[in-house]
Amino acid sequence: MPNNESQKKRLRQSQARRLRNRKVRSEIRTRTKHLLATESQEEATPALSELYRALDRATRRNIIKANTAARQKARAARHVGRLA
Repeated sequence: MPNNESQKKRLRQSQARRLRNRKVRSEIRTRTKHLLATESQEEATPALSELYRALDRATRRNIIKANTAARQKARAARHVGRLA
């Protein structure tokens, strides 16, 4: 339990950040699932760009690391390439 005002404020801030970050990570997972559910390249292309946008945004905001985003983007692109 926080004992002084600055600790209480830190707790509030960290809880708010945690919720915000969870929302972003959840969005990335959802967009990935939508992409993997597509069955043609025509459907997958817009889903891929949405996923890229979400990953880039999360990386810019330091929610996920750059290499993690790059790895996920590479896997997603490989999936779209195999759809033919």
